[in-house]
Amino acid sequence: MTTMHPRLNVTFLPETTALLNQLAKREGKSVAGLTKELVLDALERREDIGLSLMAESREKEARGKKTISHAEAWK
Repeated sequence: MTTMHPRLNVTFLPETTALLNQLAKREGKSVAGLTKELVLDALERREDIGLSLMAESREKEARGKKTISHAEAWK
């Protein structure tokens, strides 16, 4: 059976597997579904951190330069 979505094979420590099994059972989800959800959440958090760092860098670069207010920008 072929699938449109690539599959990954990941190996966890037994303790991690036990935690994933407990969480999946408690939430009424499959272990694979829960793991996918957790990975996507982690990726989103990493992206947020990267974007925050980029914004902070841009704010530092803009210090001392002429700026305009939000209202002025949207006139």
